[in-house]
Amino acid sequence: MEQPLQTEMVDMGLCEKPNGVLRTETPEPSYSATENQELEEFLPHVSRKEKQRFTDFEGKTSFGMSIFNLSNAIMGSGILGLAYAMANTGVLLFVFLLTAVALLSTYSIHLLLKSSGIVGIRAYEQLGYKAFGTPGKLAAAIAITLQNIGAMSSYLYIVKSELPLVIQTFLNLKEKTTDWYMDGNYLVIIVSASIILPLALMKQLGYLGYTSGFSLSCMVFFLCSVIYKKFQIPCPLSCDSMNATMFGNTSVIAVHVDAVEPEHEKFSAKMFTLNSQTAYTIPIMAFAFVCHPEVLPIYTELKDASKTKMQRVSNISIAVMYCMYFLAALFGYLTFYDCVESELLHTYSKVDPFDILILCVRVAVLTAVTLTVPIVLFPVRRAIHHMLFQNKEFSWIRHIIIAVVLLTLINLLVIFAPTILGIFGIIGATSAPCLIFIFPAIFYIRIVPKDKEPTKSPPKILAACFAGLGVLFMIMSLSFIIIDWATGGSKSSGSH
Repeated sequence: MEQPLQTEMVDMGLCEKPNGVLRTETPEPSYSATENQELEEFLPHVSRKEKQRFTDFEGKTSFGMSIFNLSNAIMGSGILGLAYAMANTGVLLFVFLLTAVALLSTYSIHLLLKSSGIVGIRAYEQLGYKAFGTPGKLAAAIAITLQNIGAMSSYLYIVKSELPLVIQTFLNLKEKTTDWYMDGNYLVIIVSASIILPLALMKQLGYLGYTSGFSLSCMVFFLCSVIYKKFQIPCPLSCDSMNATMFGNTSVIAVHVDAVEPEHEKFSAKMFTLNSQTAYTIPIMAFAFVCHPEVLPIYTELKDASKTKMQRVSNISIAVMYCMYFLAALFGYLTFYDCVESELLHTYSKVDPFDILILCVRVAVLTAVTLTVPIVLFPVRRAIHHMLFQNKEFSWIRHIIIAVVLLTLINLLVIFAPTILGIFGIIGATSAPCLIFIFPAIFYIRIVPKDKEPTKSPPKILAACFAGLGVLFMIMSLSFIIIDWATGGSKSSGSH
């Protein structure tokens, strides 16, 4: 009787340990041939092969390093334009919009992590495949590629425009020369080859935690400088005096500060403002927390990863960025009020082009955006892997070639396409809402089983409304860009 009983127990999923204690063995899930081929890269227990795939490794990145990486992915050049956004929305409306966007981003990441946990997949493109098959995978991969190429290009545009000014100030040159080291195009190539490419060649994203921490410290220095300058620069500082300074007449500042009486309406903090520029500031803020393509790769490499732990990483990162965004916008706005420009550093340069502190801030911002490019490049390379090399084992040659080709393409765009920012405006208005709002919501609705959450359950209804909000943002952003082009305007908007 003992042998049949043991056989029956094994059939039921029970087996006996040597010490006689029973344990339960969960039957290995069965997948179709196509699903097995797709999931093999991300579910080690599904694959019967012992060879490691390019994403099949144990997470080794610590909790703190993961926060640094995700915070650095969120932080972008958009922080330079938030003071301008506050000037065109008012303090209260700005706080409301910034808080709403932060909460919506947190909810969006929650949807991604929950969908990922149900199917055991930690890649954005594979969630698209699980939800809608190959079209879903391709749509996610294309959106990630376009969005991140646009982001990387905006960072390198900052290098192209700001680095020559830094060198000019270091050399104490009154006018820009034609020497090669003052040419932004050459400088972009040098920075890409000497700094960005070596970091982008690393196999795992977790190794960039140290550079992410240094990058964030540079932005903290930028924030501290903005707060310090609020109490150093005379207020109200007339816009005319700032413009005169650009022509080298630094003594004009003192004359205007004494001669111009305070204009209380122009040089006072407005709590609520609506004007023609307000519509352009909303998309800037809406996309200030874009980090969704990087969430799942960081989740994959998190040590002792769990949904709860990754959600904590996301919550802390978004909270830290929320505080930095708000403080940078508030003190930048309270320094210049309505005279603030869409790029905050340019406004400080009009006060004193050779200010040592502002020079250091420029260097810090350049360092921060330069070190962010490799982190943004990782999801693009991963998307290309899924589109073109789905079932291939990891290859260093392919890994290096993709990074070199991507950086070469982005450098060519920055150097030879003077109107590329308009093109990336269209890309940002289409791919960003998809990655933040639409895809996480519809993937969640499709992936979560109906027996677990019916279609008309509150969570799925909320997700559907979230997707609808994304469509609204997309229509609104595209409309603003088209109207701007049609009227011949050139509104500046920060990128991410």
